[in-house]
Amino acid sequence: MTTNKFFRPVVLLLALTTMLSAQTAKRPLKLDDLPRLREVRDAQCSPDGQWVAYVVSTTDAKEDKSNSHIWMIGFDGKNERQITSSQDSESSPRWSPDGKYLSFMSARPGKAKGNQIWLLDRSGGEAFQLTELKGRLQSYEWSPDGKRLALVIGDPDPDAEANGPAAGTGDAAGARPKAPKPIVIDRYKFKQDGQGYLLSGRHSYVYLFDLETKKLDRLTSGKWDEASPSWSPDGKYIAFVSNRAADPDREPANQIFLAEAKPGATEKALTPTANRAGRGRPEWSPDGKWITFLEGDERKYGAYNMDHLMLVAVDGSSAPARVAAVDALDRSVSSPQFTTDGKAIRFSVTDDRSVYPAQVTLANGKVERLLTPPVMVSNWETAGKCSCVMAGGDTKYAEIYAFENGALRQLTRQNDALFAELDLGQTEDVAFKSKDGTEVHGLLTYPVGYVKGTKVPLLLRIHGGPNGQDQHSFSVERQFFAANGYAVLAVNYRGSAGRGQKFSRAIFADWGHYEVEDLLAGVDHVIKLGVADPERLGVGGWSYGGILTDYLIASDTRFKAATSGAGTAFTVSYYGADQYIIQYDNEIGPPWNPKAWETYQKLSYPFLHADRIKTPTLFLCGEKDFNVPVAGSEQMYQALRSLGVETQLVIYPNENHGIRRPSYVRDRYERYLGWYDKYLKKVPTAAGSAAKAGQ
Repeated sequence: MTTNKFFRPVVLLLALTTMLSAQTAKRPLKLDDLPRLREVRDAQCSPDGQWVAYVVSTTDAKEDKSNSHIWMIGFDGKNERQITSSQDSESSPRWSPDGKYLSFMSARPGKAKGNQIWLLDRSGGEAFQLTELKGRLQSYEWSPDGKRLALVIGDPDPDAEANGPAAGTGDAAGARPKAPKPIVIDRYKFKQDGQGYLLSGRHSYVYLFDLETKKLDRLTSGKWDEASPSWSPDGKYIAFVSNRAADPDREPANQIFLAEAKPGATEKALTPTANRAGRGRPEWSPDGKWITFLEGDERKYGAYNMDHLMLVAVDGSSAPARVAAVDALDRSVSSPQFTTDGKAIRFSVTDDRSVYPAQVTLANGKVERLLTPPVMVSNWETAGKCSCVMAGGDTKYAEIYAFENGALRQLTRQNDALFAELDLGQTEDVAFKSKDGTEVHGLLTYPVGYVKGTKVPLLLRIHGGPNGQDQHSFSVERQFFAANGYAVLAVNYRGSAGRGQKFSRAIFADWGHYEVEDLLAGVDHVIKLGVADPERLGVGGWSYGGILTDYLIASDTRFKAATSGAGTAFTVSYYGADQYIIQYDNEIGPPWNPKAWETYQKLSYPFLHADRIKTPTLFLCGEKDFNVPVAGSEQMYQALRSLGVETQLVIYPNENHGIRRPSYVRDRYERYLGWYDKYLKKVPTAAGSAAKAGQ
């Protein structure tokens, strides 16, 4: 068969046009896209500055679990490849100082159980297990000469073996397990989400591990928790943080300690307890004469903490002091490190919906912002000519970027293929005045394909914390709702980070007051913009966002649907039942104090005045949440059920405060959408058919 010579180019042109059209056609985000998202984190520059090692976490929808592996890419953006692969996750990649080895943590099968350090020779071969630890490995750091590691290891559970299966008992189907030992509690703070009950007598210490002899020794002989070891540039000393208060549970402030890098060393304190050092890693100046670290706020303001940049002389000749020029920013800073010449300290600043890199010159106190907002960067690492950060945006999932000459150059492209397919909702800054005249800021995400001038259903989605912020980073939640026809408003209400100390502390012992005014003002603003349909308003959030959802629906009946995740109800009933005992005692006071009791009652108004609530509300929570236990959702659900208000309670089995199981993550989005569609779009659908709406 022959083809007309004129016809052939036309056919090829049509085929090419069709192919290009298919490549450029975009679609909204679907729930089926969630497992395709790849989380990139923990970038580490090689000592020669030529390579970046990092972690990529992926989701296996079929197995209903997540897994993470180590990858590597050249600083020139070439030769990207995965370098570990197993049925178990790997994390915390770290280069040996000579660059010959790449170490990582993994609980893959080996000579000992639990997380161990593995070593990969860059010249070739399989990774091999370096340590055989019995305790709980939490972190590690290479010594400058590459001969030793500083490890943070938690004491093993003494009852682990006793609580295991009983040998020689039971039938052929398997041994009948022994009855677990009773849990004995004698600590002031005895609960922590993800950790469970906190028991006395178990600590985390700094150890020294010799790579040649495989010998493991304690650095000090104290009986207090230790964390965040940091080697001096010459390898002679280790700085670390520890809380040596008489009762660390009651006084959660760390000190910086210094010890010779040898077993059984005697440590000395570089900071007094009054400095309230955080748990972050102390950072040395290149000449080994100074250490920079972060200091938190006083105990009663712990829920609204703003970290401050500190300097202390290693020889004790200068007392710890805040860097005044940075403190004048009135913004929380993080991740401080000295520049390679030691003349400046670089750090990240959390500022009004952005996180940007900055540095302060020590000689003159000049502070420079190194990237212009809106921008979101984190995990700033340098070595040799390599300088890289994690960065993303409203429509860009976080990837690794080279940070050079004041600009970003994308290195990894783990999510580029997926995002090339997606049509995403556009996000813009909004600002408005609250009831008392306070200026409040937020983000408004438009529905995909929004036509200017049309009114659409609006969801007010409230961040938790409260000491956090909605920022210019990719939000699956906002984009999922935008893909399904909703405008989404995220408000940084008073109590949020990024607007200074006064703004954050405004809600101290007065929850549900200014936040509600700020949130309602935001909704009014979007209605005035002509975007939100006032008859189709929904609200929801998780953690403090769930708490504020309850406050809102008890204050205003305009919302047609609400989803409240991991919230509280009768606040005083949480005293001793969650992990916030320090906040209760220091911000509000104990319940037996008459004034405090009045405050607890005031803070419990969504529960004590549940009869004001008319909004159909979906409550959700994790069964084993120790942060905000399930009782709060149960109480609010029961109140609305008793009052005849449409409601439902969803409990995710074995989940903590953050819902992690992939199938549950998807289920939560399905239920959110089904609930909002039912009441805001009048779609008569249950969660099951809502799943189809999200496809």
